[in-house]
Amino acid sequence: MISEKLEAAINEQISKEWWSAGIYKGIQAYFDAEGLPGFANWFKVQALEELTHSERLFHYLTEVGGRPRVLAIEEPRFDYDSPSDAVDYSLQHEKLVTSLINNLMNIAKEENDHAAQIMLQWFISEQVEEEATFGQLLAEVKMVEGDGRGTLLLDRELKGRVFVMPAAL
Repeated sequence: MISEKLEAAINEQISKEWWSAGIYKGIQAYFDAEGLPGFANWFKVQALEELTHSERLFHYLTEVGGRPRVLAIEEPRFDYDSPSDAVDYSLQHEKLVTSLINNLMNIAKEENDHAAQIMLQWFISEQVEEEATFGQLLAEVKMVEGDGRGTLLLDRELKGRVFVMPAAL
């Protein structure tokens, strides 16, 4: 049985994952409007990943006798000054998500919930990967910033990203 405190915190995180998906859909829309379909595709895939994260948390709550809830989410941002602004915003957002996941782990430890700690370890590892991926993308975007040819080459590379549904879901 999950504690009320941890259940509430996981429900909040479910909504944060939906919010993350909304942020990435907003960035997808920005890149579509800028004529960069590869960047748009990359963020579309990222939005789908965030939805699977929310599903993983939702499923966990049902498994442990909790009640999943989708709470209200903030309206995402839709306008950016440049591709590097959009990617930097994403990296900063992922750092926020990392802090939220770390807080969930702290609550799970306080509540002495070993099952939740095991489940959350996946998210902690995922956030290490997310921050590294966004950091690398930001570095690449900054390298080609102001060079239309470089931006187009990077855009073509990003077009190849595909969403793969995790086996556990």
